[in-house]
Amino acid sequence: MTRERSWGVLAVACLAQLLVVLDSSVVNIALPQIARALSIDDRDVQWVASGYTVAFAAALLAGARAADTRGIREVFLFGVSLFVAASVVGGVASTGSMLVSARIVQGLAAAIVSPATFTLLTLTYPEGPMRTRAVAVWTAISVAGGGVGNIAGGALTEYISWRSVLLINLPIGVVLLMSARRHLDARRAGTEAHRPGLDIVGAAFGALALGASTVAVTQLGAGGSQSLSLSTAVLAVAGSIGFVLRLRRSTAPLIPLRLSADRTVVTGNLLTLLTGAVFQIPIWLYLTYQMQELLQRSPLQAAVGFLPLTAALVVTGVAVTPALMRRCPSHLVAAAGATLAAAGLLGLAAASNSPGYLAAVGLPSILIGIGGGLLNTPLATAVTSGVARSDAGAASGLMNTSKQFGGAMGLALLTIVAGLTDFRFAYSAMAAAMAVTAVCCVVFLRTPPPKVRY
Repeated sequence: MTRERSWGVLAVACLAQLLVVLDSSVVNIALPQIARALSIDDRDVQWVASGYTVAFAAALLAGARAADTRGIREVFLFGVSLFVAASVVGGVASTGSMLVSARIVQGLAAAIVSPATFTLLTLTYPEGPMRTRAVAVWTAISVAGGGVGNIAGGALTEYISWRSVLLINLPIGVVLLMSARRHLDARRAGTEAHRPGLDIVGAAFGALALGASTVAVTQLGAGGSQSLSLSTAVLAVAGSIGFVLRLRRSTAPLIPLRLSADRTVVTGNLLTLLTGAVFQIPIWLYLTYQMQELLQRSPLQAAVGFLPLTAALVVTGVAVTPALMRRCPSHLVAAAGATLAAAGLLGLAAASNSPGYLAAVGLPSILIGIGGGLLNTPLATAVTSGVARSDAGAASGLMNTSKQFGGAMGLALLTIVAGLTDFRFAYSAMAAAMAVTAVCCVVFLRTPPPKVRY
């Protein structure tokens, strides 16, 4: 592959991933306007945000495996087209149910697009420095997308309309589709002889397990109906049992059993889940509440307040981490990142009642961003290190599922024990999670030397 084409693939993958991550947070600041405009009560308006998250989590494994079975270009183009169409429907929605339905379809499309973006990188770049640099850029955009979404949502809502936070996806999507048609080829992850099939029954069980468990923890964390939480928890258990049994019996399991036997893949995904419990949702939500409730910032001012964290994540992840990973063992780079993130979170906890932005949010956020930038790329490379080409989509899906489910679980547990106002406890708990991550990176995470399998 030429240098121009490889950079084109990276640009397409990163723009698509940014689009997916943006839409997980971009509507949050617009929710009050949406509730008023469409006459949605406070209890139901949360589904404008969580409908996307639940559908995303439920369909991730199936969406990822589709890239291994149907061809990465075909799957990617379909997913982006569906995402854009759902965005337009949501942007012109006249009722709450129409908007929530559109957001659910957006989430399903995101579950196709997001793992495909990472699979593109693993199929385009061989293991080694080139892949590390590409993954570093992708990871930085993935993690920082929450902050960018808050900023974009605040600006669009304040100066245009809440509808613009969805309709903006149309021009972005058109550019993305045109670029994808130019830079992506029609290769499949597997060869014609060894191409796996898509296990529909396994996909259904997986969607039930992930979707129901996400609803259960979301309802529990939000103080919702206990009966709904209990019933969805039962469905989650049933789906999980069915999924495991299907994995053992299927000739083309959704998660190849050889992946579950790979210690690096398993450890990397467990640590990704733990990291997601801090960086995927909770840190962004708690900082939003802290800046708006304690520091009395407007939605747009609070969104701009994320710039130090976002900038530190991107700059460290893109400019620093790949160079460090060439000189130091990856697990030590990850451990250093988790340690710095823990220190920054302890700084947030210590200064949580400070009236000034710089001490309460600004300086600790920079430390957290540097730590996150060092941590996420080694984990992302660990979960795909040594993975066969035919399993690239499944490995990507596992990583994204771990990240999304970790975020939902982390937020639910934090809101149960700390609510949304006990910032000191919440940040201290996140710091503890990062400290555990640092220790586990040193003790358990070992990435084998790069092996080119293509």
